[in-house]
Amino acid sequence: MYQQFFKRFIDVTASGIGLILLSPIFLIVIILIKIDSNGSALFTQKRVGKEGKEFKIFKFRTMLTFEDSFYPDGSRIENYDRITKVGNILRKTSIDELPQLINIFIGNMSIVGPRPTLSYQVEKYDDNQVIRLKAKPGLTGLAQVNGRNSLSWEQKIQYDIDYVDNITFLNDLKIILKTFVVVFKSEKIEFVAHDEISKHAGDVIDDVSKT
Repeated sequence: MYQQFFKRFIDVTASGIGLILLSPIFLIVIILIKIDSNGSALFTQKRVGKEGKEFKIFKFRTMLTFEDSFYPDGSRIENYDRITKVGNILRKTSIDELPQLINIFIGNMSIVGPRPTLSYQVEKYDDNQVIRLKAKPGLTGLAQVNGRNSLSWEQKIQYDIDYVDNITFLNDLKIILKTFVVVFKSEKIEFVAHDEISKHAGDVIDDVSKT
């Protein structure tokens, strides 16, 4: 009953209220991003959602645009050197993720669930790891409150599988409350290293997932 009806009701209600209450912060962040660097304040990126269906995720832009990601000699700037000053603050505070309230409101994400990943990562999943795709991706999740980027992707996925196997209102509430604690303390938000599942080909891309 909770998974089929009540969880979606909470998602719509909470995200709708959140978008209204946070609109002044959204405006301030958009202005700061525009002052700090060229390009749109928001960006969209294809992510893999429930049952492997792709959707466009919304985030505040935290990196230089593709056009500004090259040195004068034509060599590319490494992806993690492309993070802007404002973008660094947004990432540390997780404010860059707030536009995903739009994704939650329209129904391709939930407040709590496995974080949405990129297709090249999903292609590396084994038969057990693909279980994490049986739930809608979330703004926060069990892995995010139990280590986040200090975890390997295998560990993150196992946390996600554990969550999918036990989705309850009480568990979601615990994750939401713990998320506030983790964000407030800025615990383990910094990226550590790519592993075999998360690493990409090294191309200049629109954004590098820190989740």
